[in-house]
Amino acid sequence: MPLGLRSKKKDKSKETFKLVESEAAAPAPAPAAAPAPSAGASRLQFHTQLAHGSPTGRVEGFGSARELYARIGAAFGIHPAQIMFCTLNTHKVDMDKLLGAQIGLEDFIFAHVKGQRKEVEVLKTDDMLGLTITDNGTGCAFIKRIKEGSLMDQTKTVCVGDHIETINGKNVSECRHYEVAKMLKDLEKGQTFKMELVEPLKAFDFVSLGGQDGSKDNHWHIAGYFEICMHIIILLLFSPFIPKKPTEIEEKAIKKVDELLETYMGIRDTELAATIVEAGRDKKNPDEFAVALDETLGDFAFPDEFVFDVWGAIGDAKQGRLE
Repeated sequence: MPLGLRSKKKDKSKETFKLVESEAAAPAPAPAAAPAPSAGASRLQFHTQLAHGSPTGRVEGFGSARELYARIGAAFGIHPAQIMFCTLNTHKVDMDKLLGAQIGLEDFIFAHVKGQRKEVEVLKTDDMLGLTITDNGTGCAFIKRIKEGSLMDQTKTVCVGDHIETINGKNVSECRHYEVAKMLKDLEKGQTFKMELVEPLKAFDFVSLGGQDGSKDNHWHIAGYFEICMHIIILLLFSPFIPKKPTEIEEKAIKKVDELLETYMGIRDTELAATIVEAGRDKKNPDEFAVALDETLGDFAFPDEFVFDVWGAIGDAKQGRLE
């Protein structure tokens, strides 16, 4: 819709999916009923472990994050909804190794599952909390980055990898990351708010519980015991419909839009920035861009000033004016 003439927002948002395509967050299926592989799902076999420690399992025939979590759940006898996120070639909570759209032939998948719950009360003394939030595409928003020196950096209870379960008593487990970010942004400055968080299960937390089924016969290994010494030679896209890596121009635009998100909304979110840049692809003017943005992320209700600045940033990137 033309700038300044915004009408009703769309009911649903269109979001780029990590492995395959857009999927709205929904209750995950039970491990006993893993979904059938989607058309074109990879039949390659990958090794996997639970990040807090487990035997090595194998998964195959998945074409999306939801299907991958179902396969991992079936392999280890856990509910897929317990999986928060996956990392490649490390059991550590390393957001630089977060599973994304590409995976190597020899990549080893570590699944991080929900562990200890905790509560934190924070006095919002700054408009910008310093959090970058992402999600796993199936209803689990978690903290990807904490800006050094920020308000949240001073709140030591809050850690990278924590799943945000509730904000002031409202359950946000089925919300996308940008919805959670908006809720935090909209909290009134000067007021105290409460969050309930779930941190990834740690190896020694699990050891104290015994085997997964409560028995002593189920021998679990600390993931750190396994050294992954693999030379990743070829990166393989699962199938033609997996999102391609952004071009150099798009990467520059995404970086600038991410900075604008922090300026206008107090958040840094490269995934949201990438979705915004994608919405502007092939648009001829800011009005067309505004329409596309409302169709894609209408719930955000971005102000016109932000839309103009983003449109300018995309144009600057195309003209080579961004470093």
